[in-house]
Amino acid sequence: MSAATTTTTTTAGGPATTAAGRLAALGRAELTLLGRSKGMLVTAVVVPLLLPLSVQQTLKGDMLEKAGLSMGTAMLTAGVGFAMLFAVYAALVNIYVARREELVLKRLRTGELLDREILAGTALPAALIGLAQCVVVAVACTALIGLEAPEAVHLAVLGVLLGIVLMVALGAVTAAFSRTAESAQVSSLPLMFVSMIGSGMTVPMEVFPDRVASVLELLPLSPAIRLVRGGWTGELSAYEALGAVATAVAWVVLAVFAVQRWFRWEPRH
Repeated sequence: MSAATTTTTTTAGGPATTAAGRLAALGRAELTLLGRSKGMLVTAVVVPLLLPLSVQQTLKGDMLEKAGLSMGTAMLTAGVGFAMLFAVYAALVNIYVARREELVLKRLRTGELLDREILAGTALPAALIGLAQCVVVAVACTALIGLEAPEAVHLAVLGVLLGIVLMVALGAVTAAFSRTAESAQVSSLPLMFVSMIGSGMTVPMEVFPDRVASVLELLPLSPAIRLVRGGWTGELSAYEALGAVATAVAWVVLAVFAVQRWFRWEPRH
């Protein structure tokens, strides 16, 4: 079987469709639905851009000095982290559960879409919004706070991409254990709170004891935040960067396995 047959299908009496075309069509449909939900749109678009301002009020000068950070770098990492958590993770937990309870996912499976295409296409708008917000935060911190250009931009980009992919996968995992759209708003809170406090977003790792920090570095979002911060400051060695990438990839693999094992495509009766 040729590789083309795995990505291209032909509908009865219709033209061949590609995986990219199916993903784009599903992404456009999901973006339309997202635009109709004002509450979810505010959570995904507005909240992540406003929350980094709170970091400026809570971080003290001695805390930043101990961590070797500037206020611009601290707000940047906070903004990127909030974008991943709110625009991608929290939004997708609600979206996956809502589409499942409305039987949208079940109907999509009866067509030509593959399971991974359904999940990826549904996540596409949220992932792009999260990516756009990371760019906006970086530009704003550079223009308004005087943040210097990144020393290793490839590490920052890699951190953002790995973080968004992981948040998409973890959003699907959390949705699998959320019975209703209402409970989805609660089931996403533990990871969000743990990440905000322990992943270096709002509180630098350096303020924790070494043993505690070594454990916190293994949290799901910690590698992405570490790569983004290290990409800007240039203080992340090749060994440390490789360790962060390996940890992030391990979480992605684990999350994908969990999705394949436990994700539910229709309501539980």
